Amino acid sequence: MKIDIFNHVMPLPYLDMMKQHLKDQGILKRMSNLRMLWDIEARVQMLDDKFPDVQQVLTLSLPSPELVGGPELSPELARIANDGMAGMVAKWPKKFPAFVASLPMNNVPAALEEMDRAIGKLGARGVQICTSVNGRALDEPEFFPVFERAVKKHDVPIWMHPARPANRPDYTGEPKSKYEIWQVLGWPFETSVAMSRLVFSAFFEKLPTMRLITHHCGAMIPFFSGRAETLWAQLGSRSADENYEELLKSMKKKPIDYFKMFYADTVLGGSASALRCGLDFFGADKVVFASDCPFDPEGGPMFIREGIRSVEELKLSAADKRKIYFGNALKLLKMPERGKPKKSSRRTRP
Repeated sequence: MKIDIFNHVMPLPYLDMMKQHLKDQGILKRMSNLRMLWDIEARVQMLDDKFPDVQQVLTLSLPSPELVGGPELSPELARIANDGMAGMVAKWPKKFPAFVASLPMNNVPAALEEMDRAIGKLGARGVQICTSVNGRALDEPEFFPVFERAVKKHDVPIWMHPARPANRPDYTGEPKSKYEIWQVLGWPFETSVAMSRLVFSAFFEKLPTMRLITHHCGAMIPFFSGRAETLWAQLGSRSADENYEELLKSMKKKPIDYFKMFYADTVLGGSASALRCGLDFFGADKVVFASDCPFDPEGGPMFIREGIRSVEELKLSAADKRKIYFGNALKLLKMPERGKPKKSSRRTRP
């Protein structure tokens, strides 16, 4: 069994709302033309035909509710998305054992309400946020209640998806990013920045049981871990206007050790070398199998197939493969292993 913990769908009612309200025609073009994103029967057929041992935990594709509409519209968008994903899980439970709630992050009171509804009434197993809220940092105090509610009240994991728009230029003085650099290189950068802000804002001290899953295997952090460790060990030495030395002294762990508290998925386009780097950094207990389906050149199967190949190519132990393919996901989602009954407290007579 393999549990694909970070792939994407878009309920048709949500796509319809996008067509009405979204200004970014580039994203709308991409989502409208990607059949297996919204034609879920086609997705199920593809899984049955090509990957009968793969189950998918559903997350909403970008754009998230706050990227489509303002704070008055985004709560409705989140409800539409969550109701749609819950319906998919109810209709195809063997293929989609769970879904992750989408939240209207530009309306924090509504986000808290929708989190409670999606988890309490619809059965969501976690929540998804973006690496920023329309360009605002996640460590702004306004957003902390969302993390706190997910961790302390619901004890569910948090999926973090990168977001960086095409109109954010590669260089100052230019009107927009070129050659889709904003996505290919910009998204891993956004993930790395968001992770850093959460670390240095002491989120793991405030919420020590937080389980946050980073897309693309921790982005830049594993590859630059040596640089991150040695330069952040000198935090403050390059800054004259901030007292970062005292911040460093106040941290209970080395900065690099906090980064190892994140979880990471295997979404790396099939690169076994990059996955080896991520595994060396996070360890097999913190890496979960994921595909980013259906955002590949084949429109669905390629990233699943190549993701499996990248894991197999590393010649890992059976125990580590078990953790990555489904063991870690089951623990995160608090789900029993398929085929294994729940333990009964009743005693039977000999």
